[in-house]
Amino acid sequence: MRATLRGRVHKYGKNIDTDVIIPGKYCNIIDPAELGKHAMEGLDPEYTSKMKAGDVIVAETNFGCGSSREVAPLAIRASGTSAVIAKSFARIFYRNALNIGLPIFESAEAVDAVESGDELEIEPAGGVIRNLTKNQTYTAAAFPPFMQALIDAGGLQSYVEKRLAERV
Repeated sequence: MRATLRGRVHKYGKNIDTDVIIPGKYCNIIDPAELGKHAMEGLDPEYTSKMKAGDVIVAETNFGCGSSREVAPLAIRASGTSAVIAKSFARIFYRNALNIGLPIFESAEAVDAVESGDELEIEPAGGVIRNLTKNQTYTAAAFPPFMQALIDAGGLQSYVEKRLAERV
């Protein structure tokens, strides 16, 4: 993962479920780039046309609730979104996001302070979130080194492949 992530905020509310992150009719798509074209379509049909690579989704509580579809965080990552910040995540979404290498951050103070359109800079290793628009800084829990390495590798599969290659 890059040392810092940077992008504009797209802010949403509570209980954003996986069916609006990636509607079920797209769950059979296996090409991540094609899947990414439909990210957030059930909630915000204009999301992929108005976002730019590196942008950040910010949401209230329980982001990613609903089904355990692994394609939900994959669609977000494949859309070019660099990270998701929320007050809380559904546990299965949280783990799926880490497994596919989507950086996610829990920070109530950031969620409460940022607005759509704000420019953020995130230092994942330290859990530092800077709002460049408002000149404010917030914190999120930093990941332990093992989880940071998993995210840096691009997800669990890439991490395991890298570790296996090191042992050969």
